[in-house]
Amino acid sequence: MDSLQILQSTVDATCCVPSAEPALSAEEAQQKALVFKALADPNRLRLLSMVKADESGESCVCDLTEPLGLGQPTVSHHLKILVEAGLLHREKRGTWAYYSLVPGALERAAGLLAAL
Repeated sequence: MDSLQILQSTVDATCCVPSAEPALSAEEAQQKALVFKALADPNRLRLLSMVKADESGESCVCDLTEPLGLGQPTVSHHLKILVEAGLLHREKRGTWAYYSLVPGALERAAGLLAAL
């Protein structure tokens, strides 16, 4: 057996050993990516910060447009993404929607990478 064959058999024996750690399922990866995508936008980070900082624990969409300098449809779009990612809760009251943090959502988001 020449040195190339020895090297080949050594590489083949060690490169295909299954990992002891389970990989993320496609569904888990999709859910984590949804949160990361939601957090990847500066306007959405600011929205989370504003909702969290409100003394009442919730913010009306009507109060979030001016500080961002964005129109109501754009702010509503960003808020929808944060709701879909499980970071904010939306409650409709009359013509306005009020947003609050989902309890524990920021802590879960912070732990997503650690859980990989």
